[in-house]
Amino acid sequence: MEMKSVTRSLRVLEAVARHQPVTVGELTKIFGLPKSTVQRTLVTLSEAGWLRANREDTTRWEVGARVLAVRPAALQGSSLFAAAREPMIRLRDAVNETIHLSVPDAPHGMVVVDRVDCDHAVRTFHAIGDTSPLHATAAGNAVLAHLGKSEMEEVAAGTLEGYGEETITDPGQLRAELRRVRERGYAVNRNQYLQGVCAIAAPVLDGEGTPLAALSASLPDSRFEPGRLPELGRLVAETAAEITARHLA
Repeated sequence: MEMKSVTRSLRVLEAVARHQPVTVGELTKIFGLPKSTVQRTLVTLSEAGWLRANREDTTRWEVGARVLAVRPAALQGSSLFAAAREPMIRLRDAVNETIHLSVPDAPHGMVVVDRVDCDHAVRTFHAIGDTSPLHATAAGNAVLAHLGKSEMEEVAAGTLEGYGEETITDPGQLRAELRRVRERGYAVNRNQYLQGVCAIAAPVLDGEGTPLAALSASLPDSRFEPGRLPELGRLVAETAAEITARHLA
């Protein structure tokens, strides 16, 4: 019975990937299963991060970003990966810090899908597939600041978990910070999520200005120099804009 359940879950995941965004009713017709069974399977896959509700129509389901983290090599053929890889390497060479590419797994957070390491003995490290909260990271704030007002408010009005003294847990303060992110073009995280870890991030956008991903330069707090922030922010933002242009080309 357990193996049948696993097989059913995989078949549902595959069907969602083929037909996304898809409703419970449509999947019920495809499989000839009771609607309650399909709904339970969708909820289980969603809780595990494999599926998520469509942003514009929450009655429809689509694959979650964790699918990308299972086998990063699957990204090799994607236009986003192809557009990002070379600029990420050049940015790493320019700043000699670890560069991450993360995608939103709304509404829960961000998932790391690619990384280019620096050559420092002491460096930050986020494994492919690592997740992080939207409100407490530079990558998350870069994405949040460019979401639609209703989506941004959904996060700001929710529970903003604290991870340390620097984490923004007040909705008003988060909204103000997101305004600053939009104005300067990049987000900054200094010890807000993980102690001793800092990052500067900027969004990668689609043709309508919706964030597809966030590019970030991560570094230990011991190497964070406020005086370098404008330069690092400019480089990260310019590289993210280059990835956007390459992706849309």
